[in-house]
Amino acid sequence: MNYNVLYNSGELLKRVKNAYSRLGACDLCPHECRVNRIKGETGICRSGLKPKIASANLHKGEEPPISGTKGSGTIFLSGCTLKCAFCQNFPISQMGNGQELTTAALAKKMLQLQKRGAHNINFVTPTHFMPQILAALWLAIPQGFNLPLVWNTSGFEQVDAIKLLDGVVDIYLPDMKYADDEIARELSGAQGYRAANRAAIAEMLRQVGHLQVDENSIATKGVIIRHLVLPNGKSGSSDTIHWIAENIGMETHIALMSQYFPAGRGAHTAGIDRPLQHNEYDEAVAALEEAGLDNGWVQELDEERSAI
Repeated sequence: MNYNVLYNSGELLKRVKNAYSRLGACDLCPHECRVNRIKGETGICRSGLKPKIASANLHKGEEPPISGTKGSGTIFLSGCTLKCAFCQNFPISQMGNGQELTTAALAKKMLQLQKRGAHNINFVTPTHFMPQILAALWLAIPQGFNLPLVWNTSGFEQVDAIKLLDGVVDIYLPDMKYADDEIARELSGAQGYRAANRAAIAEMLRQVGHLQVDENSIATKGVIIRHLVLPNGKSGSSDTIHWIAENIGMETHIALMSQYFPAGRGAHTAGIDRPLQHNEYDEAVAALEEAGLDNGWVQELDEERSAI
């Protein structure tokens, strides 16, 4: 990624300042908590001014164009804008496990992963730390940082906020979790998820287009949509898949995930208190085929991804 124009023109610094200004009455996500995070107040994500991360390491378990042969430089941010009852990373996302650090230290983590050969820097659940990530990028560029950025998100995004990432993020890796707002509210505390998610996906596509890869099949730009199939039709898979085909395009790459198990509060939540069954995942695969979406990856239960 060539960040020179963005950096040298002053546009990136302008974005950093714009993003930080939103922390005074935080509206980075659709919850619009309006707390003053600059003064240490916290909202639903329970995050303050400093970035907080749980880990920064090479990761080879993402989609093949993301992990490649050397691994994705994955940085797990602590906290989350959602409260998914079944979150497999709930100690990080909901209990806040992790370490606070400065934006300079975050920039150093990015540079270290680049030095270790990462194909990209992959920010996981980054939405609530957008200003801090932009600031870290601004600090890292003059030190030689040049890797593509992956925005690995729940998809519960504010369109006018992610417009600050236009020309900054190369690869969007959003979830499309739900097609039904009441289920989204019940399972993830996400009021209005469907509309916010779909508007955000459309904006991501506008910014980076469909997936592009280099001569080694490593992602350089584009959108990959993730959809986790939930028990009892809670994810609304057929609705979501057909919406993608009709609104995002037949070229869309989709990772149709089968690894649901009742983590966190899921074991005690009616309707999702058991593992996914084979026939439930098969129905989602059938919807994918019916919609004519041929790009992406499907899974066998408890197995690795295979191309569609």
